[in-house]
Amino acid sequence: MKILVVDDEQDVKILFEQRFRKEIKNKEIEFVFAFSGEEALTYLEGNNHEAVLILSDINMPGMSGLDLLGRIKQKFQAPPPMVMMITAYGDKENYDTAMELGADDFLTKPVEFTLLKEN
Repeated sequence: MKILVVDDEQDVKILFEQRFRKEIKNKEIEFVFAFSGEEALTYLEGNNHEAVLILSDINMPGMSGLDLLGRIKQKFQAPPPMVMMITAYGDKENYDTAMELGADDFLTKPVEFTLLKEN
């Protein structure tokens, strides 16, 4: 399974690679990292939306995660990738907006990796 992680925080890459070391080594999961919404769209367009799951931060400079979510759900429909939004703020407004835009799930930071592995 290929997972695209979108977050402007560079240390997220190290965190995911540490937490999923075994799955990466066993080639069960492959991670791709984008550090902006724009970079994520460029990746998806250039890779025929290979990502099965997209984990996107909401609060990023430039294109927000919610803007990215809207574009992904409009543009990449067959097959539609699963998009999970991640935010440090578990506020109702972001949750409602993400769900209206078609988010498949909503996680709050710090991400509980045991829950993520179960999904």
